[in-house]
Amino acid sequence: MKKLVLLRHGQSTWNLENRFTGWTDVPLSADGLQEATEAGRLLREAGLLPQRAFTSVLKRAIKTLWVALEEADRQWIPVVSDWRLNERHYGDLQGLNKAETAARFGEQQVLIWRRSYDTRPPVMAEDDARSERHDARYVAEAARRATAGESLEDTVARVVPYWEEVIAPVVASGEQVLVVAHGNSLRALVKHLERLTPAQIMEENIPTGIPLVYELDDAGTVLRRYYLGDQGKIAELSQAVANQGRLQS
Repeated sequence: MKKLVLLRHGQSTWNLENRFTGWTDVPLSADGLQEATEAGRLLREAGLLPQRAFTSVLKRAIKTLWVALEEADRQWIPVVSDWRLNERHYGDLQGLNKAETAARFGEQQVLIWRRSYDTRPPVMAEDDARSERHDARYVAEAARRATAGESLEDTVARVVPYWEEVIAPVVASGEQVLVVAHGNSLRALVKHLERLTPAQIMEENIPTGIPLVYELDDAGTVLRRYYLGDQGKIAELSQAVANQGRLQS
């Protein structure tokens, strides 16, 4: 049996402010740093000590990985960062408060932008000051195209090939793998691993800083999945993710 651990980065400063973040490279909040430490402790106590790690090129994921590995005493393992594990690019929504956006456009529209499988957000112009199009991290043409804005379907289209070509062979070899990424890039991976439909993945809400463990057979079929930690708290945190795009009462 193989084990794979997925970890959404700890709370970022824009998670705290309930903003669409996407590829905007914001840091962890103080709570996010604590979540990363706690994630490392949970991994260590569960004996899920990674031998190799993969993450995005965004600092909130990289920092989460560093802190978790330090807590688990695994800072020496090989780490690979790749833009294909980045969060979904939210286009022109990046930086906007989700509840305020719901007040402007309606909760249903924001729900579609956040959770629809194939609907892209409003496009970000190439000359927008927020655009990452000319960032040195994104020299690949596919990365530059993504900076206009992505649907979850677009995110799946870059995450799954990376999984199949790079990460899955390492998991299949028997190495313990930790993937630290983002809500939507991990949802893309969850959809693939569990063979979920577009409708089913809309209901998946991954909380920040909680290790999600997959047990796989030799063919890569999911045998079991579970979060580490207090299950009641995890359910509350998952519901909080679902509520982000709703109007504040």
